[in-house]
Amino acid sequence: MGDFDGRIALVTGSGRGIGRAIAVDLARGGARVILVARSADQLAETAAIVAGYGAASQAIPTDLGNEQQLESLLQKAGDVDILVNNAAVVAPLGASASIDIDEWAAALQVNVVAAARLTFGVLPAMLRKGWGRIVNVSAVIAAQPAMMVGMNAYATSKAALEAHTLNMAAELSGSGVTVNVYRPGAVDTAIHEWIRAQEPERIGAELHSRFIRMQESGQLITPAASARSMVDRLAQDITGQIWDVNDQV
Repeated sequence: MGDFDGRIALVTGSGRGIGRAIAVDLARGGARVILVARSADQLAETAAIVAGYGAASQAIPTDLGNEQQLESLLQKAGDVDILVNNAAVVAPLGASASIDIDEWAAALQVNVVAAARLTFGVLPAMLRKGWGRIVNVSAVIAAQPAMMVGMNAYATSKAALEAHTLNMAAELSGSGVTVNVYRPGAVDTAIHEWIRAQEPERIGAELHSRFIRMQESGQLITPAASARSMVDRLAQDITGQIWDVNDQV
């Protein structure tokens, strides 16, 4: 018997990378997973992996920046026991004086508002059951916002997401619904690859160099290793924590 037998888990950004690895781990633990991302092709790939473990899944392609699609997602998903808000965007990158404010706001819409909307949407069912798990995937930049100049939208969104998470955890204390932050570490994902492919003069030479160094130093970990660190903690009743991939489980 797995830790999540009979549970329904919704994982955003599960078409690839960390989100895919989290969905696969939850499926291996017995959960039925609802796979959410923009790309139907990538979701189909994740669903095939999940099926290989004999687990059920449902793929719902969704643009998390679109309010109507979010509402449709909640209706299709129904009652959810585990919510992992993993999807995020890093753009826009570069000097703030050159950033389009609409692009900046769109990043917060995906990284913060969509996560909150999904949380508020699944929460009533969790509270009725007296059991639920919500994890918001953040990043170390939330603790050190000045560490990566040129990523203002991303830094702002992750700091806001963590504040939202810890406030929700305090509100729901004793309800059986836990709410925690997960900082996954430096993971070898498509986002890192995309940043390395940008022109240094456009996003900032130091920011570009930092991501090149992370790859060349060999410090990037696999999505599977990061996902395992988070999923191993989900069955616990601990709430209001900032989990880091490097912490002892």
